[in-house]
Amino acid sequence: MLGPSHALSGAAVWAGGSLALAQFAGFHQTPLQLAVGTAMCAGGALMPDLDLSGRVTSRQGGATVAHTFGVFSLFLAEVIEKVSLGVYDVTKTSRDPHRDNGHRTLTHTLVFNVAVGAGVSALCTEFGKTAVIAVLFFTFAMALRGLFVKWAQRAGWLIVTLVSAGAAFFAYERLPGGRGYPVLGVAIGVGGIVHLLGDMLTRHGCPLLWPFPVGRRMWRCLGVPDSVSVKVGGKVEVYVLRTTFALATLAAVGYLVVPVVLPASAHAWIAHTVFATTSGK
Repeated sequence: MLGPSHALSGAAVWAGGSLALAQFAGFHQTPLQLAVGTAMCAGGALMPDLDLSGRVTSRQGGATVAHTFGVFSLFLAEVIEKVSLGVYDVTKTSRDPHRDNGHRTLTHTLVFNVAVGAGVSALCTEFGKTAVIAVLFFTFAMALRGLFVKWAQRAGWLIVTLVSAGAAFFAYERLPGGRGYPVLGVAIGVGGIVHLLGDMLTRHGCPLLWPFPVGRRMWRCLGVPDSVSVKVGGKVEVYVLRTTFALATLAAVGYLVVPVVLPASAHAWIAHTVFATTSGK
């Protein structure tokens, strides 16, 4: 799937999962915590495509996420793509085909995304503010690039960077200490796994189970049958899936946030009305 679809699917899964936890496990979040987790999962759902590089010097090609920080993220994607291809070449069997690029190899495995999520949680817990702000900044930028793709293209990578930096500092100062740190890694890891599931809906699939061989191949791509697969960038993905993900996200967020926000707004309005009445203004 394309970047915006991945980002929306990550947002939908986190918002829907938060609703389920609130209803069945009594795990409640503030609106800010919900917004941060949803954005983190949306950004994490783009991260596996950092193995799809473009032309660094001309800033052309590459996945949506590779353009997040302009030429810098394009260069990072180039490095990740080459590393992924190297891992593929070293570990492939004689039955795995020759590849000229590393897209949908290492970063599209279950073990990689679980490791990234666990690593982020460990970094944030160990190093505190510096690591938390860095993770928030990087992931917020990816989320903006995926969820608001047209705005991000018009604004350019510098504006996306500045907005993400401001949002990261704002969120850090208002998130509760301790509780929010491990969740950041969970959100990124879940987003990455959601990305894999989305790619498994397409004809190519992804090597979900590496490094465990499937049959006689180490890098066998798994997915739905071709007869029911989704065409990348096709009408089903762009109109059906994206609409479904967006509506699911809005419904879950609305159900969780409206009961919290409306009473506060009503109290503020009542207090303002009473003050204006008693003061004669």
